[in-house]
Amino acid sequence: MADIPTLGFLRDQLRRARKMRGLSQEELSKMINYSTSAVSAMEIGPNQLSADYLARFDKVLETGGLFVGMLELIRLHAEPDWFRSWGEIEREAVALRWYDPAVVPGLLQTEAYARAMLRAGPPLTDEQIEKRVLARMARQEVLTREEPPQLVAVLDEQALRRQVGERATMREQLEHLRTLVDRPHVQVRIVPAETPWYPGLNGPFVLARLADGTEVAHLDNQLRGHTVDSSNDLASLGRRWETVAGEALPRRQSARLIEEVAKSWT
Repeated sequence: MADIPTLGFLRDQLRRARKMRGLSQEELSKMINYSTSAVSAMEIGPNQLSADYLARFDKVLETGGLFVGMLELIRLHAEPDWFRSWGEIEREAVALRWYDPAVVPGLLQTEAYARAMLRAGPPLTDEQIEKRVLARMARQEVLTREEPPQLVAVLDEQALRRQVGERATMREQLEHLRTLVDRPHVQVRIVPAETPWYPGLNGPFVLARLADGTEVAHLDNQLRGHTVDSSNDLASLGRRWETVAGEALPRRQSARLIEEVAKSWT
């Protein structure tokens, strides 16, 4: 792990490469079509390092993809070891059914929400948190690729009302959810708070279907997540999915509830 670059090292090398070419931040900004303030933020923080920015940087400075490669290396090692196999499944899935009673799923989180969640979890350094936020945002690229998976996310209303980070963080997160539900391949459905206890409250789970029809599931606990592929377990989770989906509001009603709760976070 000692040879894996840190985010600080990557920022330092961006600054160094620019200066070696005799470019000011303003000159570089014009060449890559980013603002001067964005160039500064990429070099010293606090902005998340952007793959698009690094790709333009590599192209303009003819670095042979060096900086995009460094970012991918950081991303690869940012998530816990136990998550990596599921990350591969997530990228290969053609359909994802995701239930969470407590928080917004990772594929739908904003950067600020993800950062606040990680800060509230097990102790991590600032560097570890930023790397994991980077990796989580990168995972979301599956939803914007040319052939994205069909994603249906069912959340309990409490996930919209339990504060994570600042109030502004919650409003931004719910507004982001509202924009996502307009995408044809994304559904976000809400189980209203007045719903009596139902089996899904036992914990979150994700069901993934691959192109060949194979189904795999992912479960989280207090220590780590694990992948499930036994037919009995998948059948059981499938029945639970039908239960939680049956309790959830339809798509349009869910969108209206998200809008209503978003306003409460002003």
